[in-house]
Amino acid sequence: MADSLSDLEGAADLDPENPYVTDPDLDFRDVDDLGEDEAETQATYLREAVRFHDYRYYVLNDPVIADRAYDRLFERLRELEDAFDLQTPDSPTRRVGGEPLEELGTVEHVVPMLSIGSSGDAEDVRDFDARVRRELDGAAVTYVCEPKFDGLSVELVYVDGRYVRAATRGDGETGEDVTENVRTVESVPQRLRGDHPDVLVVRGEVYIPKDAFQAYNRERVERGDEPFANPRNAAAGTLRQLDPSVTAERPLDCYVYDVLAAWNAPEADEGAGDGTVREAWAAWRADEASVADLLDALSGTVSASGGAHASGIDGLETQWGELGRFPDWGLKTNDRDRHVEDVEAAIDYRDDLREARESLNYDIDGTVLKVNDRAQCEALGTTARHYRWAYAYKFPPRTERTTVTDVVVQVGRTGRLTPVALLEPVQVSGVTVSRASLHNPEELAALGVNVGDEVRVERAGDVIPYVDAVVEKHSEGAYEFPGECPVCGSAVEYDGPVAYCTGGLACDAQLVRAVAYFTDVLGVEGVGESAAEQLVESGLVGTDVADLYDLDVDDLAALDGWGETSAQNLVAELEDARHPPLGDFLAAIGIPEVGPTVAADVAAHFGTLDAVLDADEAEYEAVEGVGPTVAEHVAEFLDNERNRRVIERLREESRLGEPESPEAARAGDELDGETYVFTGSVAGWTRDELHGLVERHGGSATSSVSSNTDYLVVGENPGTAKREAAEEHGVDERDPEAFFDSLAERGIDVESRDDS
Repeated sequence: MADSLSDLEGAADLDPENPYVTDPDLDFRDVDDLGEDEAETQATYLREAVRFHDYRYYVLNDPVIADRAYDRLFERLRELEDAFDLQTPDSPTRRVGGEPLEELGTVEHVVPMLSIGSSGDAEDVRDFDARVRRELDGAAVTYVCEPKFDGLSVELVYVDGRYVRAATRGDGETGEDVTENVRTVESVPQRLRGDHPDVLVVRGEVYIPKDAFQAYNRERVERGDEPFANPRNAAAGTLRQLDPSVTAERPLDCYVYDVLAAWNAPEADEGAGDGTVREAWAAWRADEASVADLLDALSGTVSASGGAHASGIDGLETQWGELGRFPDWGLKTNDRDRHVEDVEAAIDYRDDLREARESLNYDIDGTVLKVNDRAQCEALGTTARHYRWAYAYKFPPRTERTTVTDVVVQVGRTGRLTPVALLEPVQVSGVTVSRASLHNPEELAALGVNVGDEVRVERAGDVIPYVDAVVEKHSEGAYEFPGECPVCGSAVEYDGPVAYCTGGLACDAQLVRAVAYFTDVLGVEGVGESAAEQLVESGLVGTDVADLYDLDVDDLAALDGWGETSAQNLVAELEDARHPPLGDFLAAIGIPEVGPTVAADVAAHFGTLDAVLDADEAEYEAVEGVGPTVAEHVAEFLDNERNRRVIERLREESRLGEPESPEAARAGDELDGETYVFTGSVAGWTRDELHGLVERHGGSATSSVSSNTDYLVVGENPGTAKREAAEEHGVDERDPEAFFDSLAERGIDVESRDDS
C-alpha cells in the first residue's frame, strides 16, 4: 500500500496501511460481527480516506476512486459511527446536517469584512491604479486578479486545524452564524491538511454551480415546487435555512480567496506573540475558555487593512502566496486566479474573462484586482467601508437574449400544467431571470421553442418573465408536451389551450402545494413546503387538506426531525384554525387568482359559504373588485366536482366549522380600520374566538403579518415567523393584557363571550 500511495499528491498525511485510498475493498463485514476496537480502527481509516478523497475531488479536481465507491465508504463510516457511538466533531458524516435550529444567531467577525469600490469603466480602474502608486510613493505594484463571484461572502474559522465557525458577511462587523449549514458544504473541509496555522480565518464565497442549479431547479419544478430565481438567491436562502439537513440536500460549493487572520502559538520558551492571544490559546487548550474567547482575543491584534497576521507565516506575505497555500491546507481555490504585472494586464484579464463568462460553471459579474504585496496593503489601509488595495472591474449588464437550457412542466395546485423554460441567467430590466413561462402547450408550439434555442426574454408589466420569441434556432422542432403528468403519471386532459393533470389531489405535487398553501393562508405555523411534503409522503395527509384535522400528536412526533413539542404545537395551531373567517377560507382553498383581498371581497358580498357555492359566474363578476377573468376562475374551481368534495369534507364531516362572513354578527365599529394578527396562545380563548371578537367590532383579523397590519398580539409560546415579519414591517406588538385593556378603553365588554 505504501508504494501505491507514494505517487499520489496529497497522500503524505495518510497512514500507509489505510486500505480505503486506492481500489478500496467495498465488501464490508456486517456491523454486528465487529468488535469495538476493530470498528474504531476501521472508522479512523474511513474518516482519513474520505477526507483525502474530498481533497482530491474538490481541491485537485482529480479523484482516484469512482463516485459509487466514495458513497459506499461514506455510508460505511456513518454505519460504524451510529452502531458504536463513534461520532467525532470533525467527522465527514456531520455534513449531512444536524438538528434544526431555533434561529440563526449573530457573531462578531474576527476581522471586519469590508467591501470594495467598483466600476464598469476601464478609466476608473486606471485611476485606482494611479491612486495606489501615488500613495505608495511610486513603488512598483503588481496585482492578483480573481473572478468576482456572484454568491454569498462568508468567514470560515479554523482553530487547531478544525472547522469551528462560519458567518455571513452581514454588515461587515457582525454576521449570521451559519456554522452548521456551512458544515454541510462538501468542499469546506472539517479539518485542515498539512502544516496549517494554529488559528486561520479565511474569506470565501458560497455559491451553487450552474449545472447543479439547473438540475436542482428541474427537480423542484417537476415535483410542483417553485424554482429558484437564480443561483445567488438560492445559495443565500439555502445558507440561511434553520434546518441544516435542508442545506445538505442542496448543491452548495465554496471557493476561498483571502486570509483575514492567521496566528501560530509561540513555542513555550519563546517570548514572541501577543500575550493576550497566548493566554487565550492556553486557556482554550486547557478547556478553560471557549473558541469565542480565543477569537475575541485575536481580533484585537489584527487589522482589517491586509496585514491581518499576528505572526509571520511562510507564504502569506503576498496575496498570490496565500492562494498557493490554500490547497496545501485543503481549501478550494479558483483556477482562473492570475498574478499580473500591471493594471493594463489586469484590464486584459477582465476582458478575457468576460469572453469566457458563459463557459464557466459559476456566475460572475466582473473581476477583482488586489494589490499583491501584503505590506503594501497594510500601508494603503482602508476607509470605513472599503479596502483601499482592492477594486472590482465589473461586466456590463447582460442583454435580454439568452439560451434555453431545459424545458420542464410545472404542476400547479389545481392540476394545471405549465411549461417553463429554464434559462441561462440573464438581466432583464435590472432583475436576474433564470426561468420564464411558456404559458401553455399551444403557445409553446406556436413559439417553436426547444432546449438549446436562443430566445428573447421580456417581462410582462415589468414583472413576469416570459419567452417572447426564438431569435436563433439550435434545435429541431418544438418541445413535445408530455401526455402524462410528470409527477404522478396520470393522463393529461385539455380545456382549450390549457392542460391539466387528471390525478387531482391524488397527485402529490398538487396535494403538497395545497397543504402548504392552505396552512400558510390560515396562519398555521410549522407547515411549509418541506413539512407538507413530509406529511404527504408519510401518508398522514393522503387524500386532501381535510386530513390535516385528523393529525395525531404521536404520529407527527414519530416523523423524522419532529418532536412531541413541535407536534403538539401544530395540532394546537390547526385546532385554532378550525373556524376561519369566510374570506380566509376562500383564499386558503386555492382558487386561482383569488388571494386574501379578492376572497375578502367575495365573502363580504355573499355573506355565507352556501351563497358563494350557489352563485354563478355572472354573480361572481358582480362582486366589487372581481373582473371577468377572476369570476371565470372562481366558477370553474367551484364547479369542479373534486374541489366540491374537498370543501364538503372540510365542512360536513365536522373537520372544519362552517366559515362565516365577518359581517354576519357585527356588534359595533369600535375597531374599524384596524387590522390584527395573533400568535401564540391566549388563556381562555381560541384563535377563532379572538378573530371573531375583532371582526364583530369592525376590525380585521388576518392570519399573516403584512405592511397593512396594525397590531400583532403575542400570547404564550408564540411562533417566530410572525414576530420577525412584524419587526420587518414595523408592526406594534402587544401582549394579551394590553390588547384587552385597549378594547375596554373603547367600551368593548370582554367579560362575557356572548356580550363581546
